[in-house]
Amino acid sequence: MRVVVSGAAGFIGSHLCDRLLADGQEVIGLDNLSTGRVENLHHLQDRAEFRFFRHDICEPFQSDGRIDVVYNLACPASPRDYLAAPLETLAACSEGTRNMLELALRHRATFLQASTSEAYGDALVQPQSETYWGNVNPIGPRSVYDEGKRYAEALTMAYHRERGADTRIARLFNVYGPRMKRGDGRVLPAFLDQALRAVPLTVFGDGSQTRSFCYVSDIVEGIVGLAASDEATPVNLGGPDEITVLELAKVVQTVADVDCGVTHLELPQDDPNRRQPDIAKARRLLRWEPEVDLRHGVRLMLASYVE
Repeated sequence: MRVVVSGAAGFIGSHLCDRLLADGQEVIGLDNLSTGRVENLHHLQDRAEFRFFRHDICEPFQSDGRIDVVYNLACPASPRDYLAAPLETLAACSEGTRNMLELALRHRATFLQASTSEAYGDALVQPQSETYWGNVNPIGPRSVYDEGKRYAEALTMAYHRERGADTRIARLFNVYGPRMKRGDGRVLPAFLDQALRAVPLTVFGDGSQTRSFCYVSDIVEGIVGLAASDEATPVNLGGPDEITVLELAKVVQTVADVDCGVTHLELPQDDPNRRQPDIAKARRLLRWEPEVDLRHGVRLMLASYVE
């Protein structure tokens, strides 16, 4: 197969490229490098079946030859990144998604949109299933990402219904692993960076808010499985086990073998109180289940930071 991965130099995108190449596929990687890093792809530069283009998906992309699948992962994902580039984030979710959908449609390719658990906002139901419509502040600072991804889902479904596009939507929950930038701003890379520097871990609010983490190899497995399915409506991909931020801080300090304590800062606006996916749909349709234990995954991620 011949596939396009937008956001190829990003954290998840680069791991997806690895997996697809390991499966014997030809991969065309796109990234404007606004948040992605070309270093994430250095190990692929001599692979004849991999080509990289520095390209902003807000501009149409023309490909020579056929395309079988388009994986659209291009978008700032860290709050630090999308709050610093709100208009660019909205553009990636709107014009960028449309351009990738048009590319897939021209080639009669399968299109997979990487969405997010942020589509559920500060959820009022627990755990969150795909039938829950969410609780999102449409004008808050986080809305550029939350509503941007919700729009990308709506656009994907409109292309499916009105244009006959062969589409998939993956809602990803708190992915972590090697290649996340230490200065990313999300909780696990921030905790690991602080633990390595033996400074107190920054906990926002009282730390009772929960997250559900999933190691990147498990997420990539789910993405590939979803693309190979015929399910057009959204599918949650994430770890089903809920953990508080304070508990996570203890896990990180135990794995890093440090005792540096925590410091508390004010909770950011619209920060979700609880986050836990219902993955019954992925289990049923994809036979998918995360395999990497949180502590093992944190050890692997820590090791990648000290190599």
